Amino acid sequence: MPALELNDAERETLQNWARRPKSAQALAARARMILLCAEGNTNTQVAGKLDVRNQTVGKWRQRFIDRRLMDCWMNRVPAHRARSAMPR
Repeated sequence: MPALELNDAERETLQNWARRPKSAQALAARARMILLCAEGNTNTQVAGKLDVRNQTVGKWRQRFIDRRLMDCWMNRVPAHRARSAMPR
């Protein structure tokens, strides 16, 4: 399991996303996962605290390590939904 360390700006952004009432639920959940991972919790511990699967925590931990706070991490829209939303 790769170590996850946050700088101050990343931690503040993730805390805002996790607490903000208007954040999308999925974004808030990812932010909480990353914050718990950064506290030194294992995937299993985070999964237990947030009632999600270990694989889900592992996936988002690795994506955050790879991409940090880039837009592709925040705004993932499946291709089939993006196409269906386009005007015909």
